[in-house]
Amino acid sequence: MWRDSFRLQIFCLLMAVLAIVVLVHNFFQLEHLDDDTVSGSNWITENNVQHSLSQTTKTTRNPYCGYKQQTLSKREQAEQESLLAAIQWPKPPDGKTAFAQSTDPARSDFVIVKPSGFFKVGDRLEVLVRMNDFQGKPKQYGGDYLQARIHSPLLKAGATGRIVDCHNGLYKVFFTLLWPGEVKVSVSLVHPSEAIQVLLRLREERPDRVYFKSSFKSGRYSETTECNVCLPGDLPVCNFTDLYTGEPWFCYKPRKLSCASRISHAKGGYQKGLLTQEESLFFQRYVFLKDFSLPDSSSMDRAEDPTDSPSGYYYEDQWRPRTHWIHHFNKSDDIIKCLQGKVIHLFGDSTIRQWFEYLTAVVPDLVEFNLGSPKNVGPFMSVDLKHNILLKFRCHGPPIRFSTVFSSELRYIANELNGIVGGRNTVIAITIWSHFSTFPVEVYIRRLRNIRRSIIQLLDRSPKTLIIIRTANVQELGPEVSLFNSDWYSFQLDSVMRKMFSGIAVHFVDAWEMSLAHYLPHNLHPKEVIVKNQIDAFLSYVCPLQT
Repeated sequence: MWRDSFRLQIFCLLMAVLAIVVLVHNFFQLEHLDDDTVSGSNWITENNVQHSLSQTTKTTRNPYCGYKQQTLSKREQAEQESLLAAIQWPKPPDGKTAFAQSTDPARSDFVIVKPSGFFKVGDRLEVLVRMNDFQGKPKQYGGDYLQARIHSPLLKAGATGRIVDCHNGLYKVFFTLLWPGEVKVSVSLVHPSEAIQVLLRLREERPDRVYFKSSFKSGRYSETTECNVCLPGDLPVCNFTDLYTGEPWFCYKPRKLSCASRISHAKGGYQKGLLTQEESLFFQRYVFLKDFSLPDSSSMDRAEDPTDSPSGYYYEDQWRPRTHWIHHFNKSDDIIKCLQGKVIHLFGDSTIRQWFEYLTAVVPDLVEFNLGSPKNVGPFMSVDLKHNILLKFRCHGPPIRFSTVFSSELRYIANELNGIVGGRNTVIAITIWSHFSTFPVEVYIRRLRNIRRSIIQLLDRSPKTLIIIRTANVQELGPEVSLFNSDWYSFQLDSVMRKMFSGIAVHFVDAWEMSLAHYLPHNLHPKEVIVKNQIDAFLSYVCPLQT
């Protein structure tokens, strides 16, 4: 009798374990979800008003498309609300605005406030920008996205300005005069306020405007399906949500193959027809309002606050940070001396891959080891056996708009950081921004939160580990590129990133100001002279000058 009872208990226990295994397998491998699945869940709108999804099925704001809801602690929820509030952008008072009433850069101008015939290095210069519409009437509201810099072409000098929106069609721009000589002031309209509203709409309503695909294969049979953070419709999907970070990612399920047969990830393409005819008028070419020249400034210095904007400036084509000393590594021997005995991990997108390419090209004994990785995708590794230097690059996990990436090589930065021992000879550089520009900001906040958690844990177990964050950079913007990779999108993400990593023992290479202040045309992948200055800033953290 007792044997039968014991066997029954063992059988029940095994069935319970089997049920749990099946449940876990179904949750992480395949989900067939529809709107009813998530009804009753709560989320926070832009106005910080809590709603039930069952009551807001027609809303245009649905960051996770019903597939993945975040469970945030009170602290995380408060931080997210604070971050979203910090980047909230002014809106036109009457909603949609006719093109004729939108900002016209040709009819707008700027003037120097309290012009003086004599300026000293360290003086602050204030510029007042006055916006008018295409009818020549003054704008009565703000929200235009401007970029501003001062520069001296003959000196190859430049610095950015700090822009303040007065919310009435006027903008104040503040510059610090940081070198002697004649200075030109340049202010440009990147997007009028009316275009910003279109970009906001696309970010919230069309996160699928860049789409991805994955290939599934078994034997000689293969299928390709669409993938994204958000997948519309009610077709069966494969749930590739990361087990450790909870980062959501989905692909439509192949008709005949299992989800486990996925072999690769790739960018699918860009959606067309996103704008109405009138909306497309708002996206004209990057326009300079005008250049304005100041008389020569004296070399007599005035006490200045280095914590003020900008973070640095160019002089004779060399970047000079205002808060710390920088060493210019003009000889390969200097780079070797700095990196000898170091392991350098580069994580992110193609803009930090440029660092890998630059260092591999400049350091003679740093030879790339052929890992058989796809060109421009990676992972890549270069080795200098003579000086014991190991340099590695790996792209961040999806969304990543690269050509084919093997599924086995799709890694999240947070998980990679968790596998690094760290120490005084470990250097880590991270950049992550460009591939998130088409998604609601919550998607980006979540990714940074996971990375930040792993950084804190790494520094806790290995405090001597050096971690450097490369910021976003500006790029050339045509009418179509703006819909996917606008500088305004990048500026917003960069603002979030800086706030989330403030107060942590990481260092920043300010690629944003280094690209905006330079005289070369904007480029998603800055030219070598700018990359060289980024590398100088990076290596100056690895091997700081003794002062």
